[in-house]
Parts: sequence; structure tokens; C-alpha cells
Amino acid sequence: MKTEEQLAAFVCGTSYRDLPPEVVAIAKDQILAALGGVIAGAYAAGCETVASMAKEAGGSPEATILVHGGKVPVQQAAFVNAVMARALDICDSAAPGPHPGSAVIPAALAAAELVGGVRDADSVSGADYLTAVCIGTEVALRFNLGEAEYDGFDPTGVCVPFGAAAAVAKILGLSEPGVLNALALAFCRCGASFQAHVDGALAVRVVQGWVAETGVVCARLAARGITGPANFLEGVYGYPHLFGRDRDTDACRARAASIVSGLGTHYHAGKLVFKRFPSCGATQAGTQLALDLMAAEGLDAADVEHIQITVPPYVYRLVGHPFQIGDNPKVNAQFSIRYCVANALIRKAPVLAHFEEAAIRDPEVLRLVERIDVVEDAALDARGHTAVDMRLRTKDSREFTGSRDVAPGFPQSPLTREQHLSRFRDCVEFAARPAVAEKADVVIAAITNLDEARDVGDLVHLLVE
Repeated sequence: MKTEEQLAAFVCGTSYRDLPPEVVAIAKDQILAALGGVIAGAYAAGCETVASMAKEAGGSPEATILVHGGKVPVQQAAFVNAVMARALDICDSAAPGPHPGSAVIPAALAAAELVGGVRDADSVSGADYLTAVCIGTEVALRFNLGEAEYDGFDPTGVCVPFGAAAAVAKILGLSEPGVLNALALAFCRCGASFQAHVDGALAVRVVQGWVAETGVVCARLAARGITGPANFLEGVYGYPHLFGRDRDTDACRARAASIVSGLGTHYHAGKLVFKRFPSCGATQAGTQLALDLMAAEGLDAADVEHIQITVPPYVYRLVGHPFQIGDNPKVNAQFSIRYCVANALIRKAPVLAHFEEAAIRDPEVLRLVERIDVVEDAALDARGHTAVDMRLRTKDSREFTGSRDVAPGFPQSPLTREQHLSRFRDCVEFAARPAVAEKADVVIAAITNLDEARDVGDLVHLLVE
């Protein structure tokens, strides 16, 4: 069986009963993170704009725009909800940068509303929704590449469209040929650049929306007989060649085979990252190391004369550049290790409110930012994606050093259950909307017990003011 056909068979043939319990548990953490992001990000820069545009465009009222309310065509709901989920960059991710959940989860949820609205007797159950999320995440992670292969492409825009399309295809009940075409069409939509992150552009969250929208559109087109390139893996201009940078036939075949190796028996969900702090994953280890170093030595931010942070080249290119407030302070702060470390040292426990413009412009924080330098060292690559070294000099000329190889929330250092809940509650507190806060515990319970829900649409009702 061709590799493309094996993927389609996996999507169609996998049921909730086939999923390992630990994979389902991770999916619930993903949903908690993504919906927390929607709650907190609903009124972040650009989010009201995309919600208004979707409503103004009109069309069939198929699925709900979360928090804001109102029904729009399903692909538009997926787009807007994904933009909100990614707006504050606190959703799940994976090295070296794809964000699966905040595209897969809104796309599948919007599709579930579509199915329930067309055939009320066939409402999508919580277990079926979880199955689609697990499948979509698995497919996205299997298409994930390495830093050198992406070479500046935004991983979310390259590998996650396959996951979003797979999840929606599962919800819509497509046949194996239909799933294959949905994935093939998604292949034709891969793209986006990490330059948006470097420049602090709102395009970062919009790309997330496009990926969710792509998943819906590709699955719906496939359901109506629109075909994609059937050899999107094994073909001469397939995924391994274009994005994997494999230049000969044998290498392309090996890459295609690796994507489907162990499919259905070995899941990649354990590779997901749930960030401890509300900033880019590349800032997490440095933030934690700074906090640990200060605590261990009994230091305060006022004691610091200078900090040198050493990171791998990839991390440096993404978050090591000099900090500038710019036109989008929030994104620039989220993607600056200098700001994140200064913020942590002064405020001790980073939360979403610390990435608002007023907090970012705090003169005390900006003065400390100026005393932080970041350098790159390729030798750190051997220690892992998130390795960081730190040298701290105090005003009385003492020096302290520290190292950390694994960031909190990464697979080798997972968050506790309480930390997952704390992240969600920070989202609710940040949103400062009483109607949402009153339902926080109910939303947590609904996600915890989602596999018992008869209709996942009930979760949607909880997320509208």
C-alpha cells in the first residue's frame, strides 16, 4: 500500500477505542490550552477585526465564532477561532515550532457543529471529537521537519495543514479516497515564513487561522469530489522533495516511509510542548534558568549589572535579536528572550498581563533589557533544541553561571496537572470578562469529561458570552 493510502487508512480506520489513554489525556490538555487561548485572546490585536470581517462577509450560519458569538460559514469560524487561539501564543506546540492544537481543535470543532446542524441525530460526540483531535495532531506531527529543513518556513504553515485536514475529514466521515484527496489538497496549501515572528507581525496568528481554514476547505472540497495530487508523498515533486529537501528518489522514499512508520501503534503526542510561560517556546528555558539562578543565589533584579545568554543559532535567529517595542509590542515581547528574562527577574512569575503594552513599556523592565546580551553558539545544538547558558554579573562584581538543556513544559520536563490548570485560569483572569469567569470550572469539567459527552456542541455553548 502506498504511503499516501496508509495515511488515509489510518484516518478512516482509527476509533476512540484504538487510542492509548495517554494520547487522549494529552488531547484534553491541548483543548484546555487552545480554548484558554481563545478566551484570553478574543480581544487581542486583530481578533475583533477578523471576527467582524467574518460576520460582515455573511454566508450560511454553520458554526460559531467563540466568545464573540454569531454563526458564519464553517471555514470562517475555524479561521477566526484559530486566530484567537494563537493570539497570545500559549497553545501547544512542538520543536522546532509547529502549533498543531490551535488549528486542529478549532477546525474540528467548527466541522462538528456543521455535522450536528445538518443531521441533529448524528451530533458529534465528545469521544468522536477527541478522536479527530488525536488523529489530526498525529498527522501534523508526522509531517513535522527539522530546523535545517524548514530553513525559515513557518512549521505551522507547512506541516499542520495536513493535521487540520485529517481532523476535519474524520469529523465529516470521509471515505479513504476522500481523506487522501483532503490531505493532497492540503499539501497544495503549505507555506508561510518565520519572518513574521521575527518582525512581530500579526500574520503569526493569521497564519494559524489560514491553516485551520485550509483544513476545513480541503476536506469539504474532497467531500464533493475535488481531487489533489495523489502522489503528494511519493511523487517527484512531493512533500519530501519540496519541504524535506530530499534531492534523490531513494531519500524521498525513505522520508515518505518514515512518515507512516508505526502509524496507529506508535503515537507522537508525547512530543508536544505546553509552555510554562506565555511567550515563545524558544524563550522558555532562558526564563526558567534566570528564575532558578536568582532563587539559588538569593539575588534580586536590582542586583544585576549584566547578563549574557548563550543559545543555539536557531533560537538566536528567532528570539535573540535586540528588543524593540515596535508597532506590535506584545508579539515583539513574546519573541524576545531579552524581554522575557528581564520581565521574569523583576516580576518573578510571568503571566499574560506582563505582555500587555503598559507592562512592556515599564521603564524598570526596559532598563534591565538593556543590560542583557544574547549570543549564539552552535555547540549548544548538541545539548538539545532548548539548551541555554547564562552568565550573570552583579553590581558588586560577583559572577554566577547556570545552564539548562530542557525547557519547562517540553517532553522531558512536562507540566503538572496543576500547572495546566493554572495556565487556563491565567487566561480567564486575563480576559477579565465575568460571564466567562463564572463558567471557568464548568469548562474545565466539560473538557475533563469530554469523552463522556453526547454532543461536543455543548462545549461551544459554554464558550460564548
